[in-house]
Amino acid sequence: MSRIARELQQEHGDVGATLQAIATTAVDAVPGAQHCGISLVLERSRVQPRASSSRLPVVVDALQERLGQGPCMDVVWDQEAVRVDDVATDGRWPAFAAAAAEAGVGSMLCFRLYVSGDELGAMHLYSAAPRAFDDQSVDHGRLLAGHAAVALAGAQHEHHLRSAIDHRDLIGQAKGILMERYKTTADQAFAMLVRSSSLTNRRLWDVAEELSTTGSLPRREG
Repeated sequence: MSRIARELQQEHGDVGATLQAIATTAVDAVPGAQHCGISLVLERSRVQPRASSSRLPVVVDALQERLGQGPCMDVVWDQEAVRVDDVATDGRWPAFAAAAAEAGVGSMLCFRLYVSGDELGAMHLYSAAPRAFDDQSVDHGRLLAGHAAVALAGAQHEHHLRSAIDHRDLIGQAKGILMERYKTTADQAFAMLVRSSSLTNRRLWDVAEELSTTGSLPRREG
């Protein structure tokens, strides 16, 4: 787990790469796991696949969203870990169980990664065989989910910082263009960008990017 934690931390600021690393690592780290998917659940009704080790997790996510039921949609909001020993006979989500079994899922193990507002991040492990996961699988999966949550939070934080720096630099470049062209102060140049953003209903950094790229402020349509 120490090695895994170090490897997950290597994807500096790359949220997508971190999620993919978690999905790939889980298959090797958790006994019984053959497939892994990382999903976002929004408003307990929409499932958004973010990374997977194979096609199967994407198919199962689509099933849960279409049917409006399943472990990802419901139970993981209230429990940190959910084990489904035999998908075909599980009575908690009958429609989902039948469809998932037909898709080739024998057993599942789900872990919560984080909850933010009405958004849930979850890691789902799959096996074609029933009862593939035991108590050791749960223990290993819970440890991995803890490390994964920390790595993901770090990647998201660094991504936001980089994005903020990029936006600040872009706006600074655009301000410089306006200051040189119209002999304005920095505050006046910024006010021109804000006004253009308001008139065109576009984000400030989008306006700054167009100005820096084309040399012109975007025009209001119509």
